[in-house]
Parts: sequence; structure tokens; C-alpha cells
Amino acid sequence: MARTAKIDRETKETNISIELDLDGSGQHHLETPVSFFNHMLSAVARHGFFDLTVKATGDTEIDDHHTVEDIGIVLGEAFKQALGDKAGVRRFGRETMPMHEALASVVIDFSGRPLLVFNVDLPKAKVGSFDTELVEEFFVAFCNHSGANIHVNLAYGDNLHHIIEGIFKAFGRALDQATSIDPRIQGVMSTKGKLE
Repeated sequence: MARTAKIDRETKETNISIELDLDGSGQHHLETPVSFFNHMLSAVARHGFFDLTVKATGDTEIDDHHTVEDIGIVLGEAFKQALGDKAGVRRFGRETMPMHEALASVVIDFSGRPLLVFNVDLPKAKVGSFDTELVEEFFVAFCNHSGANIHVNLAYGDNLHHIIEGIFKAFGRALDQATSIDPRIQGVMSTKGKLE
């Protein structure tokens, strides 16, 4: 059975459409007004082997906040939908990613109980025109709408681009592990018989 999702969300602030195939090959088509974030989403798709299409418009004349947050909301909903009842899904994923001088790790549990732990010291600054504080906002939105528990940790790093890119590459690879099917798993990976 195809593990895919298509989610549309329109508000007065943004218009987001996302198509996701968990069992893809890393193909991606990204159309958002936030160029740096397109770069990060491409890393998630490529390193997670997800086929991902994102089309987004938003009130970026104000700033990028609503657009990035709402993409997190819709992408989280897409993963939740594509995972379905999570039967046979590994549930947990973990990856540590070097990116030049930076070392970042992401640990994921699709437990159905959303929580983000974000141990990353990012100055309230910009990479190009991108507000670095939006990285955490994206992950909060993704956790809340996918039902995932995610821990993001930065061991060290100086260059903001390298730090953030390392996080998103680790996120993609951890997602790949957590969403993979293991034929040994009967039902869901939980001693209580359900994930919520």
C-alpha cells in the first residue's frame, strides 16, 4: 500500500500544498519564497529518500515566520497521514551529521506524543535573509502536527549555515530510519499495542 499524503492548507497568511511519498528516491520540487529554506527542505528529501513537492506562498513582505511555520505544520500532517496506523514502522530514528566544523544530531520517536527538545545555541541572527530562530519554529510545528518527539542537539559548530544544514540533513536521515518498515514488527512498535 502506498505511503503517501497530499495536504493543502490555506489561511489569510499562507497557502501551502505538500505531496509526500515516504518510499521515494529523494526527488523533490520546492516552490517557496524562502530560498534558504528551500535548500534545507531539499536536504531533508534527498537524505531521507522522500519524494517531496512543496508549493507555498505567504506574507513574506512581513517576514518569513508564517511561511516557515505553516510548512512545518503541513509537512507534519503529511508525515502523520502517510504513516497511517504505523503498523510495521520502526518508529525511532537517530542520526549524527558532520557538516564541516559543525556536528549536529537529531533523534526522532513517532510516539504520537509531540514534544521538541532543541539544544542548539543559534544567535538571533540571519543566514542571508533567513531568520535563524525560524529553525526551532519549524520543528515545533512539525512535532505538534506529526505527533513526533524530536530531540535536536548541536555538539559544536561556528558557521550558522553549516549548523543549520547539518541539522536538516540529520533530520532527513533520522526520518528515513523512523519511517522505514521492519518486517519483524507485528502491529506497532509498542509494548502497549498502540502509539498515541
